[in-house]
Amino acid sequence: MGHARSASKRPTNVSLDEELVRTARLLTSNLSGTLEGLLGEFVTREQTRRRAQDDAVAEVIDSLNVFHRTHGLLSDEFSSL
Repeated sequence: MGHARSASKRPTNVSLDEELVRTARLLTSNLSGTLEGLLGEFVTREQTRRRAQDDAVAEVIDSLNVFHRTHGLLSDEFSSL
């Protein structure tokens, strides 16, 4: 899910390195648009990374559940129940 460029805008205050902003303004005529694009890319990348991490954890849990169904718990041989 990307962000919509036509979405409503909200003024936001951020604190940025003064020299970095000065240099960026020399490289772009639309600093807000550039920051919005970069933030959108970050959000998309981070959401993808987190989904992949969640999927990996789910895969490990599923594998452990299959192992337990097939072989029982490793502690079963030490249990007196």
